[in-house]
Amino acid sequence: MWLMVVSVPLLPAIIMVSTRYRDKVAALCHRALAWALRTLRGRVCVRSTHAFVFSKCTHGKVDSVLETFDLYADTHPSFSIGPQIGEALDEVVRRVRPSRVLELGMHCGYSSVRLLRLLPPAGRLITVELDPLIADLGEEIILVAGFKHSQFQVLTSSSAEAIPTLRPFLEPDRGTSEGFNLVLMDHDPSQYLPDLLALEREELLSPSGCSVLLIYRNQRPEDLTEILGHIRAKPDCYCITSELQFMTEIFYQKESTRVDR
Repeated sequence: MWLMVVSVPLLPAIIMVSTRYRDKVAALCHRALAWALRTLRGRVCVRSTHAFVFSKCTHGKVDSVLETFDLYADTHPSFSIGPQIGEALDEVVRRVRPSRVLELGMHCGYSSVRLLRLLPPAGRLITVELDPLIADLGEEIILVAGFKHSQFQVLTSSSAEAIPTLRPFLEPDRGTSEGFNLVLMDHDPSQYLPDLLALEREELLSPSGCSVLLIYRNQRPEDLTEILGHIRAKPDCYCITSELQFMTEIFYQKESTRVDR
């Protein structure tokens, strides 16, 4: 009752503010609802994908896990990158031959499995996933494919929180490493530039060369104008290696170690 008494004198101000900022409030509510629906759909999609792959694939067989992912995606919505992007990813991994890989955005674990199967025996994958459920299901798929915890690490947090903590994961035995040789960005596109800047700041990109892959998914290539502008503004350490319909590869190298590519 006392709340109503206090609120009555404020009604004109509340009405004025709500009227003046009605469009902004409506837009904010719309974005919040869209985010909630995407999150719900994403969780349902990942659960369904995981259940299908887990029950249909041959456990311990990497190729069977990937084929089962592709079989599911032929008839169902899926967050896996699919064979087309997967083959382009394979080509980069075979060319770069990375020993330390960072994946931002785990989704169903499909790209994690593709990456791990091409790493050398001493190679290591660090994958970062914000959603705890998706991280758990993706990790289980990696284990189903036959990989061991010594070959990968799943971090459940935002990319912004995870990046400053990554240094100890690079070389746990010796405590030092020159950085990641390959970074796959397949999470929130609005985080691509902030995360690249954070990786630079933390000196986590290998100074002798690091390929950074930007996955497009549902957004258009022009939506990455900001990060590509940053790259083009720093020709002393960045160049764009390739631009595909669904993926852009950029190459980082410190000026002191740079050679023409």
